[in-house]
Amino acid sequence: VNSEKPLFFLKNLNIFLYLFTFYLLACVFCRKNDDCPNKYGEKKTKEKWNLTVHYYCLLMSSGIWQRGKEEEGVYGFLIEDIRKEVNRASKLKCCVCKKNGASIGCVAPRCKRSYHFPCGLQRECIFQFTGNFASFCWNHRPVQIITSNNYRESLPCTICLEFIEPIPSYNILRSPCCKNAWFHRDCLQVQAINAGVFFFRCTICSNSDIFQKEMLRMGIHIPEKDASWELEENAYQELLQHHERCDVRRCRCKEGRDYNAPDSKWEIKRCQCCGSSGTHLACSSLRSWEQNWECLECRGIIYNSGEFQKAKKHVLPNSNNVGITDCLLEESSPKLPRQSPGSQSKDLLRQGSKFRRNVSTLLIELGFQIKKKTKRLYINKANIWTSALDAFRNRNFNPSYAIEVAYVIENDNFGSEHPGSKQEFLSLLMQHLENSSLFEGSLSKNLSLNSQALKENLYYEAGKMLAISLVHGGPSPGFFSKTLFNCLVYGPENTQPILDDVSDFDVAQIIIRINTATTVADLKSVINECYNYLELIGCLRLITTLSDKYMLVKDILVYHVIQRVQAPFESFKQGLKTLGVLEKIQAYPEAFCSILCHKPESLSAKILSDLFTVHTLPDVKALGFWNSYLQAVEDGKSTTTMEDILIFATGCSSIPPAGFKPTPSIECLPVDFPVGNKCNNCLAIPVTNTYKEFQENMDFTIRNTLKLEKEESSHYIGH
Repeated sequence: VNSEKPLFFLKNLNIFLYLFTFYLLACVFCRKNDDCPNKYGEKKTKEKWNLTVHYYCLLMSSGIWQRGKEEEGVYGFLIEDIRKEVNRASKLKCCVCKKNGASIGCVAPRCKRSYHFPCGLQRECIFQFTGNFASFCWNHRPVQIITSNNYRESLPCTICLEFIEPIPSYNILRSPCCKNAWFHRDCLQVQAINAGVFFFRCTICSNSDIFQKEMLRMGIHIPEKDASWELEENAYQELLQHHERCDVRRCRCKEGRDYNAPDSKWEIKRCQCCGSSGTHLACSSLRSWEQNWECLECRGIIYNSGEFQKAKKHVLPNSNNVGITDCLLEESSPKLPRQSPGSQSKDLLRQGSKFRRNVSTLLIELGFQIKKKTKRLYINKANIWTSALDAFRNRNFNPSYAIEVAYVIENDNFGSEHPGSKQEFLSLLMQHLENSSLFEGSLSKNLSLNSQALKENLYYEAGKMLAISLVHGGPSPGFFSKTLFNCLVYGPENTQPILDDVSDFDVAQIIIRINTATTVADLKSVINECYNYLELIGCLRLITTLSDKYMLVKDILVYHVIQRVQAPFESFKQGLKTLGVLEKIQAYPEAFCSILCHKPESLSAKILSDLFTVHTLPDVKALGFWNSYLQAVEDGKSTTTMEDILIFATGCSSIPPAGFKPTPSIECLPVDFPVGNKCNNCLAIPVTNTYKEFQENMDFTIRNTLKLEKEESSHYIGH
């Protein structure tokens, strides 16, 4: 018995120490020992005062305020205040667990519910970590109101990508700025804690102000700290490392691939594009370090997107034509898809000038977003705008889906449809957009002020259509004014309009009269005559010297061209963000200026000859007639134009910036008249006995086909 007493004593002592430790480390408010920063905030223990609190329990308690500095007490809450609050809460019973110590109360009027912080989380209360740090019980908590729910299928949480039912609830939240962005509450809270106030934003559009305001309202705690990845020591250290290794197939250096001797032929030169591959100068036959070098992967991308000079046509591959550099380079990396000889990217070599190929590279990068899934658009050519608007506004339309076009006829009782050309549809759409009431001006256009279009959100749709057209292989718009382009790239506040931007004749006359005034008296006379207009637009200013006229003209131009159309501009700009087009324009303004502000270069016989490839066994005589015909059209000896030929074969009057897909081709068929297949960009030319017969048949068919299409379009529009 005596030997069992020490064991009994030790066992009870262990229990006592455990209970004492538990009591010491348990939060004085919720009486829980859990250490879960994501749910309850940081757990803080002050051994000097035998005090442990959860940060959120302390922060949300209704009867305590932060009276000290951040380093005083616990997070600025004084120890005596904490003890008073604990004493106050000890008299309040939690309406969830029925235990005392409920320090948090619902702020709704006449609501007497009190609860512990963990109990509130359990019953889905909402705690707002902003302002007065209000708390709402499950009956009075704020909710997200959605006027209509058009979502029939589950959508992924944009953080964890697990599918959820798109119905707002306590655990499911929707982004206030992107209607298709849904989140788990727990996913949002973890991201907010990791990102902090400086990096927590909408995962779709990166909006921070509206997004954070709504998330705070719905009870997401956003700590005022830097992002966790920014606080990690040497987090980006590897980015400072340089690649110093020869990666070509046959390294000639006897010292090995890692040997690097500056200012010698064994100095390692990095790829000028990616910087992640290297070569000894001697291994790639480089004469000096200043000479440019690209690795095989980058060279393949540049070559396939048209950066290299076009090779001569009809030359078969020959091992004798392969240079030493090509032999030494590595084979294609498995990270990049291999290109077939007839792929679109390689065929871009035949399509257009150098600047277009540069732009095409950027557009092809944007085109990587396009998925294999297709969306069929039913388009009425007689009413291209309305049918396009209906198609793009359809809730099932996704800009990243591949587009397939089917032409339909309005009021057709049989409901017939026939395949259409996507590039022809986009070309017709851009023509309509250029001549629509959304823009004003003759050649270089600015946005107009159309209140009805603004009400119907048509400026947004116009920007969206332009973005979709560029990424999906449509034509160059080419009608932007330099002022509109600069507003998009550099912002309206950094853009100065010119007189050519004013399409209103009366306003232009006022500006001219002010600008040509030769004396102060003349200037004041003009201002008096235009007093009502200048007062209306807020441009009245005190005139003391003749030079004041320049500031007055500047004010009028800024108002008329920029400030007057601010709402249409913002809407148009938002639409242009579709598929990341606006961001690309802002990153590469010089490249995009060429296609947005300038019409494509005129077609020539050589351009069309290089553009069309021969896919079938050619008829030598017919091909000779074809080349002669192109030259005759260029010399003005034909009733057709180069643009007519391209429209007849592809539906486009110019080469799209991203190139044709598929590549335009020629077939020699035993037919009397040419046949244009716009869906496949294929032109079947006739096989005739004489060139005269060939030209007559080509002219007759192309001219009358295009004339008939125009008449049909006019007929439908007239009705």
